[in-house]
Amino acid sequence: MPLSRTLGSITVTALTDGEGAFFQPRQEAFPHATAEQWREADRRDPSSVTADGQWWLPFRSFAIRAGDGPVTLVDAGIGPADAPAASWAPVPGRLPAELAAAGIDPADVDTVVLTHLHSDHIGWAVTGTPAQPYFPNASYLLQRAEVDAAETLSPGLPAGLITPLRAAGQLRVVDGEAALTPAVRLLPTPGHTPGHQSVLLTTADERMLLTGDLLVHTVQLVDPDLPYAHEEDPETARKSRTNLLRTLHDSPT
Repeated sequence: MPLSRTLGSITVTALTDGEGAFFQPRQEAFPHATAEQWREADRRDPSSVTADGQWWLPFRSFAIRAGDGPVTLVDAGIGPADAPAASWAPVPGRLPAELAAAGIDPADVDTVVLTHLHSDHIGWAVTGTPAQPYFPNASYLLQRAEVDAAETLSPGLPAGLITPLRAAGQLRVVDGEAALTPAVRLLPTPGHTPGHQSVLLTTADERMLLTGDLLVHTVQLVDPDLPYAHEEDPETARKSRTNLLRTLHDSPT
């Protein structure tokens, strides 16, 4: 059964589409991290390191649901066997089974927030030939800056993802911050990609931040200034990360 946490009336369920060792040594993914920082990261999250020192990476989506209402899904995983992430991630993913175990039918999903357009976050967004939205009743939310950058992120993205979503009338483009509900907000956090976005949940006395790839490893909580080798703009990503963490730390719930 997928892990879940309740904030007020909202249940957030972590759905693991797949997991495996990262394709490169973690010291190359975070070349400025020190041995001391790695020790602290491993202490905080021992499940993220293998016995031989590799980065063990779960590929997750998150389902947000208030009561028995419609579902907001944050990210769409690595996808089936023929998904774009197949060249480096452990496909096929198991998101359909994870959704079923959480009692969620794809038709229950009315919003899909794609934090960004890297292949391990869009795998189940559209599937099949010809490509069709996997979640038939959902609006798919992307920042305009991400849509505008799709061709540069991957030449196949416009035809493989953007066009099918537009054709189905299911693409929703947003500019900057946006409220999905009184408790759920989109926050632009660019840098990893030009239009990267995060999702902030706020209830009366709790908050939860779903970061996409704003934060990809606990070592970046040990030191949020640490760059990740696969950021499009490391300095902008650093500012997004540190500014948001500082804002959340300094502001009351």
